[in-house]
Amino acid sequence: MMMAVLAGFITCVWLECEPLLRGAASLWIISDPITHADAIVVLGGNFQERPQVAADLYLRGLADKILVSQTPGSDYKVNRTALLEFGVPPSAVESFGIANRNTRDEAVALKEWAKRNAASVFIIPSEIFHTRRVRWILDRVLSRSGVKIEVASFEPPGYTSSEWWKTEQGIIALRSELLKYIYYRLKY
Repeated sequence: MMMAVLAGFITCVWLECEPLLRGAASLWIISDPITHADAIVVLGGNFQERPQVAADLYLRGLADKILVSQTPGSDYKVNRTALLEFGVPPSAVESFGIANRNTRDEAVALKEWAKRNAASVFIIPSEIFHTRRVRWILDRVLSRSGVKIEVASFEPPGYTSSEWWKTEQGIIALRSELLKYIYYRLKY
């Protein structure tokens, strides 16, 4: 009997927490209205969905170019190949940066690319929990440059913004981004 009461209590507490957990995700996630941009930017990292979302935005006519982060390792090649497989012509794909190690390096490289190419708007497709850190570091680096960032959030496979806490992937993703965000705020 005691176990049944305890299980019932835990279930009630959990069900009441769902609106709070959904609300927390909603407050954390940034997703801007998307307009026509000078380029769509595929940041580095092992995220197979970024090229797919970027290709979709490109094919919808939201930019004439897709910039792919030049990172140490194979991310650039993998992302470029994926973009081509999704129907983006090779002439529309360009790298940016030299050896971008993190989001801050990418922001600095984007600032330089924007200056060389007179760009004023970038669309950045990003996973839901990554959006706040992307927005913060890009705004910080690009402030006073006249460059506008439009963050296009998307839900990765494995979890959603409405039920992220129900999967290990969702819990790990939010925890990781919270720690990275704090690190970026302290370091930069």
